Amino acid sequence: MTKVTDCLDCPLRSRPLFVPMTESELAFQRRFKAGERFIPAGGDIILQGQKSSSLYTVLSGMAVRSVMLESGQRQVISFVFPGDLIGLQSGIMGEAQHSVTAVTDTLLCTFPRERVWKLFRNQPARAYDLTWIAAMEEHFLGETVATLGQRDATQRIAWALVRIWRRLVAIGMNDGGSVPFPFRQQDLSDALGLSVVHTNRVIVALRNDGLARIAGRRLEMLDHPRLSRLALMDMEKEDVRPIL
Repeated sequence: MTKVTDCLDCPLRSRPLFVPMTESELAFQRRFKAGERFIPAGGDIILQGQKSSSLYTVLSGMAVRSVMLESGQRQVISFVFPGDLIGLQSGIMGEAQHSVTAVTDTLLCTFPRERVWKLFRNQPARAYDLTWIAAMEEHFLGETVATLGQRDATQRIAWALVRIWRRLVAIGMNDGGSVPFPFRQQDLSDALGLSVVHTNRVIVALRNDGLARIAGRRLEMLDHPRLSRLALMDMEKEDVRPIL
């Protein structure tokens, strides 16, 4: 039987991206966590329209959130990384309005839905963190809408690559100037409202311009400042955030 990771030994908790927990918060977190769930690459973590009895924090691995439209077309809402919370919508509303699919082998910390109310009753600071996470997700979706409406194709892809790069660097996944990039061009296309052909052309152009390279399931950042300017983004760091 695989050993469950103790919150004391969480490899993410010590990363500078995440707000440190107090001793009492950590003790509650250890009681709040019910176990772990392994999802192989390609497996569904949450299915659109179904109920979920748990909330999850991604301990390792990556995934995509997506909505399937009545036409059969898929819209990728966001990419999911270690430290992200999954299932809050279905955990609170009772039914998921989107799916979450693992793109790599993914390990999840599980939190039973019914224990969320204990969090609000007994740990107001942790409850505030949960509210903050929901607010940040809303902010990100607003930024995504602005990107789809106001950035051209090259700027959209530059924006997505910078966002992914910064997040993975912030959790220590930078290795020799590159980070893991398990997403398909189809995933980028479905997220950014572009065709796969157009997405491929832009990625090739970014490589030829010495800005970024995607190869061997890795993203290499060749010129972060210039790619950020192209994406119409400031050279800011990732916001420090709570982790559940």
